[in-house]
Amino acid sequence: MTAARPSDGRPDGGDGAAGTSSRPGNNVPEPRVTTMFDSIAPVYDRMNTLMTAGLDGRWRRAAIRAAGLKPGGVALDVACGTGKLTAALAEVVGPTGRVVGVDLSPGMLDQARRAFAGVPGVEFLLGNALALPVADASFDAATIAFGLRNLSSFEDGLREMARAVRSGGRVVCLELSVPRPHFMGGVYRALFRITAPVAGAIFRRRAAYSYLPHSLDGFPAAEEIAATMRRAGLRDVSFRRFSMGAVALHVGTVA
Repeated sequence: MTAARPSDGRPDGGDGAAGTSSRPGNNVPEPRVTTMFDSIAPVYDRMNTLMTAGLDGRWRRAAIRAAGLKPGGVALDVACGTGKLTAALAEVVGPTGRVVGVDLSPGMLDQARRAFAGVPGVEFLLGNALALPVADASFDAATIAFGLRNLSSFEDGLREMARAVRSGGRVVCLELSVPRPHFMGGVYRALFRITAPVAGAIFRRRAAYSYLPHSLDGFPAAEEIAATMRRAGLRDVSFRRFSMGAVALHVGTVA
């Protein structure tokens, strides 16, 4: 884990794919992304644990701390997937609080509802991250974990999260990144392209998991994500890196 530091908002290309410009959103059609996540929903959690050597839980806990929630609070978890982060946020706000998880994949939501149906204050909604089915300024914090790079517009997704959070509340983004310098980033991308499909093959999802390493191609550097958060209306934006830069945690405050 690296020390936390504020971003200056200047892209340095350190996290993007070498020799490519950063892209403003995912260029894979939305229906195809949804179908892919529906197909991997039954194995998603096990695959995450396998591919991250169990570190995904530590990263989620860091995101929860960054959200700054208190008992009785209200939180929104965007691209919630199978609901692990949603349920963990619910533990923080307690039975008097409320957490809403939103995802575009019915298969992911089915898994989430089965796993966390008994957790007080948790609700799962089918919805698009670019048009969230929630009212303005209705949450104390909004989170997105490993979902931003799947959105067709990163800025619009962050802007929607900011819209849903009250003034002074936080928007938290936990996402894969690429280590610096370029040499380490190249090694990381090469390994990811090999290990993700192989791991997917273990659960008979090789084709679906071939998508994941390519979703980092042209993905903005951590500094660029911070600048995008500012353009989306957030202030006091900062980020920290985990696992030698393989993951970045961004936090911004709604003005």
